[in-house]
Amino acid sequence: MGPSTWRPVADHLTSMGHQVRIPSLLSIGDGSTPPFWPRVVSAVRDDLAEVPADTPLALVVHSNAGLFLPAIRSGIAHPVLASVLVDAALPARTGATPVASGELLEFLRPMAVDGRLPRWTDWWDEVDVAPMFDDPVTRETVTTEQPRLPLSYYEQLVPVPDGWEDHPCSYLLFGPPYDEYAAEARERGWRVAHLPGEHLHQIVDPAGTARHIVELATTP
Repeated sequence: MGPSTWRPVADHLTSMGHQVRIPSLLSIGDGSTPPFWPRVVSAVRDDLAEVPADTPLALVVHSNAGLFLPAIRSGIAHPVLASVLVDAALPARTGATPVASGELLEFLRPMAVDGRLPRWTDWWDEVDVAPMFDDPVTRETVTTEQPRLPLSYYEQLVPVPDGWEDHPCSYLLFGPPYDEYAAEARERGWRVAHLPGEHLHQIVDPAGTARHIVELATTP
């Protein structure tokens, strides 16, 4: 997904006095040769280039981006005070994390045309997509912005560097099927909060999402 899915939350956080950046990951799938994870790290690091290196950060990742959190944390020089995973997949505890399960790859492979997948919202039936949006303008903006990722993006492994979890991590759940990840986050000793909604609930309730992020990122 593109930056537009998080701009409303960023606006609320900014109004609360926080400095916010939304690195764009739209171009990480350019080309078709994995690994793609170094491009994710570079996109975040480049976006932080104008932020003084001693500025402490809270990292917020959503959905599939949760798998890249360890690599991002290890790839930036800034001190990280907290990470909040929002309706996100969890990285492996050690080793490397597959971006997609075997079951998901079986679902995706028939969709690929010349090695490229449709936009994410085109994977699903209308009955699944429509509830994620509360107005047609937002839906059009988010849908148009999406890239068509290469199938090979989902066939890569993302490393989990040792020592990345050197700061408090927490989890904000919107709803199924990410409740399994929330349960695992509790097992890891992370704080977990629940804001009921669909997978893109941050565009439906940006104020509530912002409040939960601040609480999770700042409360021990």
